[in-house]
Amino acid sequence: MTQIPKALLRARERWKYTGAKRPDFATAPGPDEESVWDYPRPPRMERDSRLVAVRHADISIAETRRATRVLETASPPTFYVPREDVRVECLERSERRTICEWKGHAVYWSLRLGETFLEDVAWSYPEPFDGYESLADYFSFYPARLDCTVDGERVRPQASGFYGGWVTGELVGPFKGEPGTEDW
Repeated sequence: MTQIPKALLRARERWKYTGAKRPDFATAPGPDEESVWDYPRPPRMERDSRLVAVRHADISIAETRRATRVLETASPPTFYVPREDVRVECLERSERRTICEWKGHAVYWSLRLGETFLEDVAWSYPEPFDGYESLADYFSFYPARLDCTVDGERVRPQASGFYGGWVTGELVGPFKGEPGTEDW
């Protein structure tokens, strides 16, 4: 069990939107669509059996039908791929570290393929906080830095360089990360 710092517990309490009620400015979902405003906070994890693929320059980095989607209010889902389905030999742990108030301390991974080096293309939670332990052996990838697909659909990256949400056609927003969304 990883102890959650008190400052993070206080930060959790400040969230205005929790998925309990869709705000007036949110787009209402149509048939076969999901509103990111219906996702909960704290985030929910769910398995996804669609084919999730991550590539760089036609080289497969990860491929699975055993992904976990993390769903959090206002953000597109983040897809996590089990270690067994990732070419970890292509990844090098970087110096970058961040903390998520829900999932814990993240470490980042850079991609090295021969002479190609792409910094901080993925992250993981080696020792996640309580409730997110199942993410310990999973990686997520930035769709702004690598080619990511879900069942063949090219993923669009979530706005901002920090967030790693995967925007697909079934999602409606607006999404956190766009200008003016800092307090969401």
